[in-house]
Amino acid sequence: MPPTTTPAARRAPGKLSTLDRYLAVWILLAMALGLGLGRLVPQLGQIVDSVQVAGVSLPIALGLLVMMYPVLAKVRYNETGRVLADKKLMITSLVLNWLLAPAFMFLLAWLFLPDLPEYRTGLIIVGLARCIAMVMIWNDLACGDREAAAVLVAVNAIFQVVAFGVLGWFYLQVLPAWLGLPTTSAEFSVGAITLSVLVFLGIPLLAGFLTRTVGERAKGRDWYEGVFLPKIGPWALYGLLFTIVLLFALQGDAIISNPWDVARMALPLLVYFVVVFGAGMLIGRALKLGYERTTTLAFTAAGNNFELAIAVAIATFGATSGQALAGVVGPLIEVPILVALVYVALFSRKYFPTPAQELKG
Repeated sequence: MPPTTTPAARRAPGKLSTLDRYLAVWILLAMALGLGLGRLVPQLGQIVDSVQVAGVSLPIALGLLVMMYPVLAKVRYNETGRVLADKKLMITSLVLNWLLAPAFMFLLAWLFLPDLPEYRTGLIIVGLARCIAMVMIWNDLACGDREAAAVLVAVNAIFQVVAFGVLGWFYLQVLPAWLGLPTTSAEFSVGAITLSVLVFLGIPLLAGFLTRTVGERAKGRDWYEGVFLPKIGPWALYGLLFTIVLLFALQGDAIISNPWDVARMALPLLVYFVVVFGAGMLIGRALKLGYERTTTLAFTAAGNNFELAIAVAIATFGATSGQALAGVVGPLIEVPILVALVYVALFSRKYFPTPAQELKG
């Protein structure tokens, strides 16, 4: 029999740690450092990008793996069955992630960037790349359901391999042709997408699963969650900050040299993240999913897999293309906005019934 303890019961609201509480400050400093390095050392981007893994530079790939591992090591894998049994959560997540969110990004891209086809295409690609990495960080900071996040991320990864190329063809060629709009030709490599998912999700997921399994068998759950996890936990944020510095160093010059273009791309991205997150929270509240799963639903719908979007844009259109720049602008806007939404989610917690109230209802 799996444990019956609910996520809410074992994860008291509490306060964010000092490191977490000032995360927005650290992220802004990391972004500024990356932009500054990219501007002051133009060849840095070329050096960082010289060796790649799954279409992403090796240093960034290492940062992503360091970021993902501690979060996935926290997941109680023996409790994921209850998530798969929640049909409301699973179906709602699929609809939000693969129907509504990409369609909404397509609409915003055409509304805000009708005269900038390269940036418009880049934003559409960002909208198609569903989040499989940073969402684990945001969900954990907002006290969402870790097991639900792990399952939804895995589902997104599978759908990403199957659906990314098809949806790219639909939103860049088929739908614009139906609407009498200019089309964009793009070839997406299913192999490249599969490799990206396997590297950035598969490796840390396997490592997290093995760590928990071996750790609990050797020392017990109390030691694993009370001693081991607190030691490795901060490395998720260290990996996040390291990744942000390198990411913005790659196109720091392009971002600083084209502030108006960045601003024009920032507005639809801001609208996208806020609206999709808000829709996820409202839908989850209406479906009575509870705070933890509603928060997970909202963050998995709002977040995007920027590393995949950048890799696809670079492989398809080139490293200096407008599409690639749009991919980099994605996390420039996404990171601070979703950090702010962590605090919004925590504030909204009081509007959700407690587990005891749900049982009475």
